[in-house]
Amino acid sequence: MRHVTVMAGTSAIGLIAVFGVDLLNLFYISLLGQQEIAAAIGFAGAVSFFQVSLSIGMTIGTGAVVSRCIGAGQADDAKRIATACLITMAGLMFAVGIATIVAIEPILSALGAIGQTRHLAAGYLIVTAPSLAFMAVGMGASALLRAVGDARRAMNVTLVGALVTACCDPLLIFGLHLDLTGAAISTVLSRIALLLLGLHGVARAHRLLSRFSLRHFAQDMARVGAVAGPAVLTNLATPVGSAFVTRHMAAFGPDAVAGQATVDRITPVAFGLVFALTGAVGPILAQNLGAGEMGRLRETLRDSLLFVVLAVLGAWAILALSQGLIVRAFSAHGIAADMVGLFCLWLAGSFVFTGALFVGNAAFNNLGFPLLSTVFNWGRATLGTIPFVAYGAAYGPLGVQVGQAAGSVLFGIGAAFVAFRVVEQMGRPTGLVLTTHRHATSSLPTPSTGTGGSALASFASRPRGQ
Repeated sequence: MRHVTVMAGTSAIGLIAVFGVDLLNLFYISLLGQQEIAAAIGFAGAVSFFQVSLSIGMTIGTGAVVSRCIGAGQADDAKRIATACLITMAGLMFAVGIATIVAIEPILSALGAIGQTRHLAAGYLIVTAPSLAFMAVGMGASALLRAVGDARRAMNVTLVGALVTACCDPLLIFGLHLDLTGAAISTVLSRIALLLLGLHGVARAHRLLSRFSLRHFAQDMARVGAVAGPAVLTNLATPVGSAFVTRHMAAFGPDAVAGQATVDRITPVAFGLVFALTGAVGPILAQNLGAGEMGRLRETLRDSLLFVVLAVLGAWAILALSQGLIVRAFSAHGIAADMVGLFCLWLAGSFVFTGALFVGNAAFNNLGFPLLSTVFNWGRATLGTIPFVAYGAAYGPLGVQVGQAAGSVLFGIGAAFVAFRVVEQMGRPTGLVLTTHRHATSSLPTPSTGTGGSALASFASRPRGQ
C-alpha cells in the first residue's frame, strides 16, 4: 500500500497541474458571465479530447519501445526510434490539426453546437488546432524522459506548460480583453513551452535523439505501432462516450453544456490521485510479474482498489462540503448550478467504479492482456453510456448525468473481477493464460526463484503489454 500510495501521489502532481489549468481556464472564462462562452469551451473540449487521446496513445507506444531498448542496452536503437517517433507524432498531429480546421463546422454540428456557441467554439479550435504538433512532441518528449528514468524532469515539462497557461490566461483574457481568443492563444503558448522544455531534456540533458534514418523507419514504426495502435484504440473510447453525452446535453441549451463542461473539468482535479494511479500501479504490477511474485500481484491489485475507495471518499467529502463555493466560483446558475450541485453531492461517489476500471486497465495492459483493456473501455463508452444516457435524457440534463454515472458501475465491477481472475490464473503452474504468449520474445529478466515452477518463470520472461 505504501508503494502504491507513493507512486500515485507523486504522479498526481503533474496531472493535477495540467487538469487544474484547464479548470482555471474555465474559471477565468466564467468570470465573463456569458454561458455561451462557457458552453463553447465545453464543445471545444469534446473535440480536443479526441486529439489529446491520439497523442497519449502514441506516447504510450513511444515510451514502451524506447524503454525496452534502453533496458536491453541498445542505446543506438533507442535514439533512432525516439527520433522517428517524435517526427511521426509531429507530422500526424499537424495533419489532424489541419483536418480539424477543414471539418470544423460538421464536427461541431454533429456535437449539437448551434448559433453563437458554435461560432465561438470554432474560433477557439481554429487557433489551437495548428499547435497540436507542438503538444504531441512535448508529450512524446515527456514519455521519453520517463523511459530513461528521469521522472522529475518529465513532471517539470508538464508543470511548466501548466504554469504558462496560468500566467497568460488572465493577461490575455482580461488584460488585453481577448476573451475566448485569449484563452486559445494561452493554450498555444503553453504547448510551445511544453515542446521547448521537453526537447531540451531529451536532446540536451539525455542526448536521446539522433539523425533520422529512413532505412529503418518502417521497421521501427511497426514496433511502436504494435503498442501504440491498441493504446490509441483504447484511449479513443472515452472521448467517444464523452461526445455522445455532449450531444445529448446540447439539446438542453448552453446552460446544460456549460454545466457539463464545469463538471468535466472538476472531475480530473478532484480525482487526480485516481487518474494518476493508472500509470503508477502499472510498473509495480510489471515488476512483481517479472520477479514471479504472484502473491504480490494480488496484493497490489487489492491495495490499489482500496486506494481508489479512500481517495474517492475523501474527494467526495470535500466536493460535498464546498459545492456552494464551487457553484459561485464558476458563476453557474440555473440548470448549470443544479448539475454542479448534483455531481458534488451525489454522483462524485460513483467515481469509485471508474477508478476500478482504471485499475483493471492498468492490470490488463501491464500483464499482457491489452485487448481486455480495449474491450472494457469501449464497452463502457458504448453499452455503458449510450442506453443509460439516452434513457436519462428523458428526464432532462440531470437525467443524462445520472445515466452517465450509472453506466460506469457495471464495467467498473466487471473490470476489477476479471483482473483478479487474470492474476489468479497466472498464479497457477499450468493453464490457459500461461500458454497464450509462447510466440513472444524475451525482454524481462527470468526470475531464478519464486513460486510457479519453470512454466511461470518462462511466462515471466516474456514482454508484457504496456
